[in-house]
Amino acid sequence: MSSALEQLKASGTVVVADSGDFGTIKKYQPQDATTNPSLILAAAKKQEYAGLIDKAIEYGKEHGKNIDDQVDAALDRLLVAFGSEILKIIPGKVSTEVDARFSFDTQKSIDKALHIIDLYKSVGIEKERILIKIASTWEGIKAAHTLQSKHGINCNLTLMFSLPQAIAAAEAGAFLISPFVGRILDWYKANEKKEYTAEDDPGVKSVQEIYNYYKKHGYKTIVMGASFRNIGEITGLAGCDYLTISPNLLEELYNSKEKVDKKLDAKNAESLDIKKVSYLDDEPLFRFDFNESAMATDKLREGISKFAADAVTLKGILKEKIQGK
Repeated sequence: MSSALEQLKASGTVVVADSGDFGTIKKYQPQDATTNPSLILAAAKKQEYAGLIDKAIEYGKEHGKNIDDQVDAALDRLLVAFGSEILKIIPGKVSTEVDARFSFDTQKSIDKALHIIDLYKSVGIEKERILIKIASTWEGIKAAHTLQSKHGINCNLTLMFSLPQAIAAAEAGAFLISPFVGRILDWYKANEKKEYTAEDDPGVKSVQEIYNYYKKHGYKTIVMGASFRNIGEITGLAGCDYLTISPNLLEELYNSKEKVDKKLDAKNAESLDIKKVSYLDDEPLFRFDFNESAMATDKLREGISKFAADAVTLKGILKEKIQGK
């Protein structure tokens, strides 16, 4: 029998590598790859990526008026450098994240996204191969709408923990969403003080709900499950449009011969009785419905804070190098 990873691909799921490590990406041959400040920070600490950091430092020194400007320029250039190298390996797209500090500022998110796209273009990579990754706040969803509709820039709305976020993202015309699985499980285990089986995993159920809603109502936005804690969560979503998977779980799937059955099917979803909801230009309703989930509000806040903190740590590393320390 073929590996669980090959069976997952055969179910119709596009496998994406959730990694900034080039060796990992080469080994598992994913269609696409996703990055974030945390993954880039982890990769940047490895000696083999010193050359990319050195080039980013040089760029920052040339394009910043003061030390803070130089650090910001170097970070943006480093993110694009990693994305560019990843695109030499994969046939599809790479996701590059907007600074999490802009998660509640629509215009700054748009400006940073346009800058990232310009940086990619300066090294010969067109926007069609890039997904701009933005947190699924109301402001982030509005930024994605502008980027998609006015600039033709495809967006990946991340840190998604609820159906209201997913509905608003689809109405905004987002190219892709990243509903999280493992972080939802983490919250329920901590707050409900119980263990969950693969069948009743609340993170898996959340992505299933979003997938079925999209297919029932004809949304074209791609559903990409993310943030997994075990391969049971992954195989429980076999058939989902995309799944982005960390290196350690890709390795488990690669070595496993366990049978993987298709769990999600667009045709089956079309026959389900699912009420349609709209948040189009209705910010108060969106905020109220999103606020009804303590899990979603907790995990969105936590995720934004963690990504922002890792970006600050990465900037600290770049600042020391710029200053020659």
